[in-house]
Amino acid sequence: MDLRTRLGWFPEDRDVVRVAGPEAVAYLQGQVSQDVEGLAMGSSARSFVLQPTGKVDAWVRVTRTGEDELVLDVDGGHGEQLVARLRRFLLRTKADIDPLDWRVVALRGPGAEEIEVPTATGGEVLVLPAGWPRVEGVDLLGPGVEPPAGVPQADPDAYASLRIRSGVPRMGAELTERTIPTETGQWVVDGSVSFTKGCFTGQELVARIDSRGGHVPRHLRGLVVGGDEVPPVGASVVADGAEVGTVTSAASPPGGGQPVGLAYIGRGVTPPAAAEVRHGERAMPVTVVDLPMG
Repeated sequence: MDLRTRLGWFPEDRDVVRVAGPEAVAYLQGQVSQDVEGLAMGSSARSFVLQPTGKVDAWVRVTRTGEDELVLDVDGGHGEQLVARLRRFLLRTKADIDPLDWRVVALRGPGAEEIEVPTATGGEVLVLPAGWPRVEGVDLLGPGVEPPAGVPQADPDAYASLRIRSGVPRMGAELTERTIPTETGQWVVDGSVSFTKGCFTGQELVARIDSRGGHVPRHLRGLVVGGDEVPPVGASVVADGAEVGTVTSAASPPGGGQPVGLAYIGRGVTPPAAAEVRHGERAMPVTVVDLPMG
């Protein structure tokens, strides 16, 4: 199933955290890169939670669910880390930060934004824009969320290859404690960072790089493999005899065809560029391309 041409759903692994209290909005305004004070009720936006040095602690979606309440969702397995990070600077702030037992059903493909959303067994369903480049999609978020009737479930490779082709970074893969936000791509920064709000943790590095034209040593790029073998994560990318990057994600496309991957590539390599992925004694030809892939 190609989710660019056919509608499908996938049980996306996301952890959900609620921040609530009289000072919840003001607190998050100083902790995240997005202007959460400007979020209308029921609206959402991507945001970075940064270290004081400007490196990434988390990439989240923030949703305004009440006057004094916001819900943040993050890639699965990183919710506990997000809670600990947000509580670290809470001090005497009148806000509570707690995990929620919610799930996410991702809808991707033509018609995703018009689909009739089923009622959840545990409460209201939030229908949130997915925000993936060149992909129609929404995420259903809430307790007891179920997929819409009649929509087929996508297999993991179809969903992973769509994420990779769209250039969507994932926590633990493209996003680690060493990542600088600008490395992930301009569309990520444009949708996740407000340059007009007040100060927030980690702002100095982000603002300095933006003022210098976004120049960073490496950029997230796509890889299109010349054969049918999926490159292993962690393998080296070599161009003109020099190591220029490392594979962070890879998957086979639906229905066969050339596998695709993501890698941070040194800025000296201009796409499209011929390269190799090397793992031990093995080498496979790849083409380094811009994101999102065509």
